[in-house]
Amino acid sequence: MDLRFTPEEVAFREEARRFFRTEIPAEIRARVSEGRTLKREDYVTSQRILDAKGWAATGWPVEHGGQPWTPVQRYIFMEELMQAAVPLPLQFNIHMVGPVIATFGSEAQKKRFLPRAKSLEDWWCQGFSEPGAGSDLAALKTRAVREGDHYIVDGQKTWTTLGQYADWIFCLVRTDPAAKKQQGISFLLIDMKSPGVTVRPIITIDGRHEVNEVFFDAVRVPVENLVGEENRGWDYAKFLLANERAGIARIGMSKERLARVKRLARSTPAGEGVMWDDADFRARVAAVEIELKALEMTQLRVVAAQATRDPARPDPASSILKIKGSELQQATTELLLELAGPAAPAQRGEGVAPNDLETLAAWADMAAPVYFNTRKVTIYGGSNEIQHNVIAKAILGL
Repeated sequence: MDLRFTPEEVAFREEARRFFRTEIPAEIRARVSEGRTLKREDYVTSQRILDAKGWAATGWPVEHGGQPWTPVQRYIFMEELMQAAVPLPLQFNIHMVGPVIATFGSEAQKKRFLPRAKSLEDWWCQGFSEPGAGSDLAALKTRAVREGDHYIVDGQKTWTTLGQYADWIFCLVRTDPAAKKQQGISFLLIDMKSPGVTVRPIITIDGRHEVNEVFFDAVRVPVENLVGEENRGWDYAKFLLANERAGIARIGMSKERLARVKRLARSTPAGEGVMWDDADFRARVAAVEIELKALEMTQLRVVAAQATRDPARPDPASSILKIKGSELQQATTELLLELAGPAAPAQRGEGVAPNDLETLAAWADMAAPVYFNTRKVTIYGGSNEIQHNVIAKAILGL
């Protein structure tokens, strides 16, 4: 298999590179690169610029605003977007609920929800994990009981990322308590303004308000907001999670961080020289870079194979990308934290002047919060331990 880009693909890469660096505001890209907390307006501004270009939901069907790109073009697009430190189009809208609605939703749901999800007029969040039902997602207890034209929803979701901004939440709910746990689950779309919905913040170890717990107390949800068939939600969730896992690899993000490691190491004092003089440190940087290149080649093979796959069927290879991609994200932040050393505080460094992170003193204030926040990537989207089981069953046939 020839993994080199064609001249047309190289030209597309240059177009994307120019667009990201000239059209997305520099102050937004700086906040992404520096690991700062993005504001709601940052996401909205960036995504609407992409949407005006037709690039907000490139992987969607063309009739719903996607691009007729090859899998390689989609790969190049995401790679350049992350290396330019552009905010990812909101994952919950673009890579999660959007593809589920486009593939399994009714025509009315597609017409109502997809345009607003693409333009970020509606902000979606994810209602999957619960206390006691995270990695064992099928053990969820939030229930939905049908009463006429509505479901009555009661329960709790947790680790709901950016739920404080959300207009809607897509939820897995139990609609048949007598069925086997994977077979009694449905996929509901719930308006966050509905009476009985309560959002409470969870402050994480890096000092940020990124995640929440969401409570449902007799929330009335129209039956028309059921996606697909009742009790088929587990199938839709597997489809969604496969999309999420492939996106978690984030090779471009790790490349951008590794480039920062190299720049800082050449100016960070160590003994009588700088950190880059340390052969052991250079060897660890090289090891991460080699694994990152291997992951990139693996992702290109997966991308090439997508052209012949049924898009409605989850690709188990996404589990491989998720495992190694999340591990390498953590490895790059560990190298950055080592460079910062004991100067790195545990809480977020929001007081550092923007665009001033090319010095060790400035970066040290951000290194620990970024390190702590990245601990989560081996857990969400299905823990890496669960992904090993997926690979063993679906790929190795064990």
